[in-house]
Amino acid sequence: MSDTTTPAVLFVCVHNAGRSQMAAAFLTHLAGDRVQVRSAGSAPADTVNPAVVEAMAEVGVDIAAEVPKVLTVEAVQASDVVITMGCGDTCPVFPGKRYLDWELPDPAGRGVEAVRPIRDEIEKRVRGLVDDIAPVG
Repeated sequence: MSDTTTPAVLFVCVHNAGRSQMAAAFLTHLAGDRVQVRSAGSAPADTVNPAVVEAMAEVGVDIAAEVPKVLTVEAVQASDVVITMGCGDTCPVFPGKRYLDWELPDPAGRGVEAVRPIRDEIEKRVRGLVDDIAPVG
């Protein structure tokens, strides 16, 4: 990747209501405009999981206004890195893209206590991703 290209990352999970929303929010929060961030789901929910919104607010990241989005072929094609989080083979695969699969528990139907360790693991992985694709200076 050249210095003039902003890497684009797409986070995908089935409902786009938990894991992918947290990951996208952390990446935006940590990398700012050094990375283009998208998230989507193969079967998006109507709203973001309230326990996920609460868990993110605890670490100063507001995702209350986020809305789950449907996964499109165009979103995958426009991304350099595609990170799946339990959506399996519903994600279209294109040559030349980097694919990562982060095995993470699904926070759906769980309270904020159960979401916190998932949130913390996602933050750790996103920090590593930032260091890899968009290091400072």
